[in-house]
Amino acid sequence: MSDLILFWHRRDLRISDNVGLVTATRQSSRVVGIFCLDSNILERDDIAPARFTYMIGCLEELEQNYQQLGSQLLIIQGEPQKAIAQLAEELQAKAVFWNLDVEPYSKKRDRSVADALKEKGIATKNFWDQLLHAPGDVLTKSSDSPYKVYTPFWRSWVQQDKQAVTEKIKQLKGLTKAEIETATKAGAIALPSAKDLGYKWDNPLLGAPGETAAKDKLEEFCARAIYCYDEERNFPYVDGTSQLSAALKFGAIGIRTVWQATLDTLDNCRSEEAKTNIETWQKELAWREFYQHCMFFFPELAQGSYRDEFKDFPWENDATKFQAWCEGKTGYPIVDAAMRQLNETGWMHNRCRMIVASFLTKDLIIDWRWGEKYFMQKLYDGDLSANNGGWQWSASSGMDPKPLRIFNPASQAAKFDQDGEYIRQWLPEISSMETEYLVTGKIPDLERASYDYPQPIVDHKVQQRKFKALYKQQKN
Repeated sequence: MSDLILFWHRRDLRISDNVGLVTATRQSSRVVGIFCLDSNILERDDIAPARFTYMIGCLEELEQNYQQLGSQLLIIQGEPQKAIAQLAEELQAKAVFWNLDVEPYSKKRDRSVADALKEKGIATKNFWDQLLHAPGDVLTKSSDSPYKVYTPFWRSWVQQDKQAVTEKIKQLKGLTKAEIETATKAGAIALPSAKDLGYKWDNPLLGAPGETAAKDKLEEFCARAIYCYDEERNFPYVDGTSQLSAALKFGAIGIRTVWQATLDTLDNCRSEEAKTNIETWQKELAWREFYQHCMFFFPELAQGSYRDEFKDFPWENDATKFQAWCEGKTGYPIVDAAMRQLNETGWMHNRCRMIVASFLTKDLIIDWRWGEKYFMQKLYDGDLSANNGGWQWSASSGMDPKPLRIFNPASQAAKFDQDGEYIRQWLPEISSMETEYLVTGKIPDLERASYDYPQPIVDHKVQQRKFKALYKQQKN
């Protein structure tokens, strides 16, 4: 058996601040990265071309970073338990290390890979890297059980000491020429493009992929937008968010690096207002962890509603209305603008995610899982835990002490896009309409006809009453 350790990358597509990778380098100077293009994931019908393109971009930089350190990133494709076990056996690796994940499929996959390696006498070691606090570290004091409500989770989570940023890796030793040939025979391939694998995305990505771009975006955010985040994060026409969601989903940046940046920024604060803004963003990082903890402890969330009254809710599920929602042709400008942004960029502002999710579930009375899946088919930052948590929050089916929440599209537009800037940006065909029409959605018939803008597919007030009646019926 050699001194070689293979490090299996998944949601940690970076070299720096990587718990498992650093630990591997402490045990051997010969560490080689691997990434498996998992056939079980590639065959799913909810993979967004934009997200896949971003992932490939992260892998391209990761491959370069390994080479600069003197090692390699091996790409393999197929069933992980077969492909990884075969590669490790052929290279006579002494161990395979990886960082853990919370998702149901990932947990099942990891067990099968560990079993396959154990059969071949190859050791495995696992670590928590994508969270500041691993599942089980933040539990209720009363019953020592997982939190089901965010606010008490936050109070406990924020008080606990956070891990420091991991040490920097300066040098690695990789495979010999003969071992590279062995790896090729065992299934290692050149990194394919997203298009090679059938995922075509020709539009620009909101954020450039890779570790360098993620660090630059964090630095830029902490130098500017974080100081007014509490207010500006709600306005979709303002560049007021970190836009690090994709980098965090794929681990292009370490969560400890992100958290340390908030602490450094707090140290430089000169006002209570600035501190409030930074703490608001810290709370968003805690929301991310809350949803991941929920997914870990309640994996049934991935399949359906948490609240009993929604497990057999009488959704109408009108396919024609759903298609209009997908295409941004509902006749409600703020909803249509948001869906156009999603379809054209692979991203949607979070305020708008809440608006369109409420509209789908409370106005169109369509099962939230339809919207959840459509988002995953489009979002370049699509993450099961966050997407599922957000949709269940909007649908009133999840872990929420105030379940019956209905957004009025006109009220939301009036509050967060009062001049119609966002609507005009994404619905250029009606950009010359009066602002009042754009924001309220009360567009005269002649005006709609002249702009060829569709009539509202439902009446919000009517649908609001209908949904409340259905909800009351389910509660009884």
